[in-house]
Amino acid sequence: MKWVKFLLAAVFCTSLFYVLQFPIGQTPAVGNFLNPFGGFWQNNTRQDELFTRYQVQGLKAEVKVVWDERQVAHVFAENDHDLYMMQGYLTARDRLWQMDFIARAAGGRLSEVVGERALELDRFRRRTGMVYAAENSLAATSDAQSKLVMEAYAKGVNRWIATLTPDQYPLEFKILNYQPEAWTPLKSALVLKYMAWDLTGRNDELQMTRTRQLLGDSLMNEMFFKDSDLQRPIIPRNTAWPFEALSPPPAPESLVEIEPLAMNMLLSPDPDIGSNNWAVSGEKTKSGHAILCNDPHLALRLPAIWYEIQLHAPGVNVYGTSIPGAPAVIIGFNENISWGVTNAATDVMDWYEIEFRDDAQSEYLYDGEWLQAKQRLETIHVLNGASIVDTIPMTRFGPLVYNAAEKSFSSNVPTGMALRWTAHQPSNELRTFLHLNRATDYDTFTHALSFFDCPAQNFVYADNQGNIAIHHNGKFPVRWQHQGRYISDGRDPAYDWKEYIPREHLPKVKNPEQGFVFSANQRPTDMSYPYYLGARYATFERSMRIHERLNEMQNITVEDMMVLQKDNQNLRAEAVLPIMLDVLEMQGVSLAEARDMDLLRSWDFSNERDEVGPLIFDTWWSNFHALVWEDEVRDQDEVLSTPVSEVTVNLLLSDTASIWFDRRDTAERERLGDILSQSFAETSQQLTEKHGLFGDDWQWGKARGTDILHMAQIPGMGRTGLETNGNRAIVNATSKRFGPSWRMIVEMGPEIRAWGIYPGGQSGNPGSQYYDNMIDDWVAGEYYPIVFLKSADEASEDIIGTSVFSNTLAP
Repeated sequence: MKWVKFLLAAVFCTSLFYVLQFPIGQTPAVGNFLNPFGGFWQNNTRQDELFTRYQVQGLKAEVKVVWDERQVAHVFAENDHDLYMMQGYLTARDRLWQMDFIARAAGGRLSEVVGERALELDRFRRRTGMVYAAENSLAATSDAQSKLVMEAYAKGVNRWIATLTPDQYPLEFKILNYQPEAWTPLKSALVLKYMAWDLTGRNDELQMTRTRQLLGDSLMNEMFFKDSDLQRPIIPRNTAWPFEALSPPPAPESLVEIEPLAMNMLLSPDPDIGSNNWAVSGEKTKSGHAILCNDPHLALRLPAIWYEIQLHAPGVNVYGTSIPGAPAVIIGFNENISWGVTNAATDVMDWYEIEFRDDAQSEYLYDGEWLQAKQRLETIHVLNGASIVDTIPMTRFGPLVYNAAEKSFSSNVPTGMALRWTAHQPSNELRTFLHLNRATDYDTFTHALSFFDCPAQNFVYADNQGNIAIHHNGKFPVRWQHQGRYISDGRDPAYDWKEYIPREHLPKVKNPEQGFVFSANQRPTDMSYPYYLGARYATFERSMRIHERLNEMQNITVEDMMVLQKDNQNLRAEAVLPIMLDVLEMQGVSLAEARDMDLLRSWDFSNERDEVGPLIFDTWWSNFHALVWEDEVRDQDEVLSTPVSEVTVNLLLSDTASIWFDRRDTAERERLGDILSQSFAETSQQLTEKHGLFGDDWQWGKARGTDILHMAQIPGMGRTGLETNGNRAIVNATSKRFGPSWRMIVEMGPEIRAWGIYPGGQSGNPGSQYYDNMIDDWVAGEYYPIVFLKSADEASEDIIGTSVFSNTLAP
């Protein structure tokens, strides 16, 4: 009987392992993942172990890597080839799967890994021109330095891949059952274009066009495009413009009208995406040296978006964060300057309605003539399925992303229209960062920005000579007033981009009288700027708070800057909540509502994790804003664009008797009190249904919380329910899935001092102690002193070891 049981067990195990080699529904095959000889059991912390010497074939000389206690690599090379080869090698060592996955996602190649379920996403990436844009960018990377860097980086990644056996592949390769492939410069270009889309690939032109057709120009200007006194523009108001502006092109006689069938519901730009940066002059600091701060607010995920590194070679010594998959430092400092970025939010994308001659889509109408549409073929390989060949008509504007009869994959991409995007044009943003990494003063900083087209950014600057500056930088078309606000007519040359704003005409300021520069994704200039930039910028709250604090502060210290980066003051609530409560108090409320009112009265307008006030106000404001506007922009049961919150704030501050508070969908005449009362009652009911009876679960940190998920949504590899402060539209813009992805503070001077932290860790291996080791400190608002070395032999108590990499192993 024993041998029968043994035989049955053997048959069962063999059958089980056979079955696990195949996917079940949407679940990937897990046989390789569970394999005791090559599965996750083999994913120990190999990369956490540091050795004295490594062999990396292809290096031209020895490279020393000094490791600090957070396992940040400080790379000391004797030439640029070895420097960037080692950056690629070390980044792949820690983040290989992340790099591979981002490149595949950007290039529309996820179907090769997960099958048909990713087909529409892949088609979307190809059709929006991601590969086309990366190819154009790579072709523009033709200068000797950029080419050397891209090729050396790819070479380093491939040297790391060559060291791996299948049992050593990163865990996600085993879970998804595929293998890493050779890295190429095109993949690095795709990674950079992926970031460009993430920052600029949002628009609401189609939705705004429909809204205009419903409301008309007068109401549109009142509801969406009225200048606000609450705004604190990036360039101080009343700045003189020292140039003679180019004349705008003539506007068309009428704007495009579209059929309701063309509507594909669009979303406004995600309110959680944004960033802060600022620099203060030495005249305002206690040390007498300029201080620069940056905290880009992006989607929070694991492995972390950023990879910290120091790069040192003849002519360069730079520290900061890089993007896994791309060479150089993106945000950081060297021995002479520091810089940081925020998203510019200026319009770099237009959608054009295209009229084709027939269903073949080989000819389209432009300026009274039929032009040829080139046909771009994109082949999408599908795991366990037939390859798909997608044909994309290419117009003079760009790719036709979806036919009018098709359904769009993304809610902010219209159908039947061609996309014009500055990122499609040949450009070499890498060259900007290579020059920034080596910049020595303001002139070399400005020269570096001349290569940067897309995504448009606000570059803040400080140097060790005491200079500060900020540039609203990118490639922007010269537009007629309001061009690009709505859908463009692809038949009419008046809608075309004819020339670009000269670099020397872009908004910028150096050493302003106020002693500081800053940006928070707000409007770059006042209305005196002679070019129309066209966009819906961030609302007033963050920019006003930063301006307010920097303006009143003196003898500023690094600690003061840390406090400001973590500032939780809710300026929206501070501005309108007293008014809202005073009006509501005149209405009848229930006992529960009276309790909530008392809580709001006692709240100090700070979004701290243990407060209840932020939850009640945030929910009430959302309900109130929707009640005010949705009836105005409802078309056949479809809600179109609603004004930004700043419009509603201005109404409460200046016109509490406004007609806008009367709902068009009721027979009664509502007033502000009615809308506040109804929305407050909805708020109390919603909060009870979602969080239970009033108690600790109503605290902001518990009720809202923050989740940092694995980028492939693999359960157990992220962190959820983090009890954080802040919110969108607050300086500390931490929300449910977004937040400060890298906090950096740099104090310039003869000896650079810097601090930084990001929510994650250097390693992409979930089993490593360096995978998420910084998250708890990030939640607590801590910073780490940055180890910035001048030589590989420099002593520091934060150093845990040094490794030597060479072409051959020394005996």
